[in-house]
Amino acid sequence: MSEKETPVEKVEETKVDAATAKPPTATADVFAMFGGASKKREEKKEQESKEEEKEKKEGAENEDEAPDSPDVHFEPLVTLEKVDVKTNEENEDVLEKFRAKLFRFSADSKEWKERGTGDVKFLQHKETKKVRLLMRRDKTLKICANHYIAPEYELKPNVGSDRSWVYNVTADISEGEPEAQTLAIRFGSKEKADAFKEAFEKAQEVNKK
Repeated sequence: MSEKETPVEKVEETKVDAATAKPPTATADVFAMFGGASKKREEKKEQESKEEEKEKKEGAENEDEAPDSPDVHFEPLVTLEKVDVKTNEENEDVLEKFRAKLFRFSADSKEWKERGTGDVKFLQHKETKKVRLLMRRDKTLKICANHYIAPEYELKPNVGSDRSWVYNVTADISEGEPEAQTLAIRFGSKEKADAFKEAFEKAQEVNKK
């Protein structure tokens, strides 16, 4: 009889333990189901974002308050002396000046070649009173026309244009040595071309004396 009672007691103890045992909490599952966990994650991300913005703002303020770099001065190793460059125009007065484009006729290729664009000036010598024509290219200032305005020179209208002239010179020294040239000079308007012709003819009258 005692042998049968022993297992009964064990069964009852097992039942009592099962009955008195507390069920596992389901709080975590409930939060996960209704978004509790995701809400906490969002709050955490928002807090981190605010901290990053604060750090960036503080960094920008520090950059604004950064001290200026000190002025650095270096003494030149070589001292260059000022040199006066002579243009051979120092003893001349400018009577007239025009903007123009100059062309030269090439006898070899039988075509017009551009000499340059720049200011063409009528220069009168202060002592001799002779007038010459001088033209320099823009930027480089290289001479592209340089000759006295001889009384025998004749300005002829360029074919198909009312703002350019063609004429022959017996001694243009723009390249150094006197050289006979056939030149064509073109202006921005007919009025400028006419004004150039008037100044050219006045210079011829002066050079006759």
